[in-house]
Amino acid sequence: MTAPARILVTKIGFDGHDRGSRIVATYLRDAGMEVVYTGPWQKIADVVAQATQEDVDVIGISSLATDHLLLPDLMAALRDNGLGHVQVVVGGIVPDQDIEDLHSAGVAAIFHPGSTREQIVDEIARLAEEARVAA
Repeated sequence: MTAPARILVTKIGFDGHDRGSRIVATYLRDAGMEVVYTGPWQKIADVVAQATQEDVDVIGISSLATDHLLLPDLMAALRDNGLGHVQVVVGGIVPDQDIEDLHSAGVAAIFHPGSTREQIVDEIARLAEEARVAA
């Protein structure tokens, strides 16, 4: 039997609005995934350390106030620490002009407001499997 996907749901930067990330964490738990939830105001180094310690497949970042602009630095830190296989997704407010830069940095998926529970769960399950194959 395959172990459940392990997901780290967190917020980096100074945005403290975490209602959406708590809802998504519940979606993922209800779908049978193991979720590690950190809450807001995390530093990139702390997220990398938590991802390492918890052996996660996917990191979900919530961004409502430009915190998505920190993701290229997170992606580089993950690669530098041997976690290049971990898939990173972002949900929340991501302006269209920033999407290409996020994908170029290695962000696997972006969930905008209005993304359904099924879209989020299905895509994260797919990405978790992809991460495990790449590990």
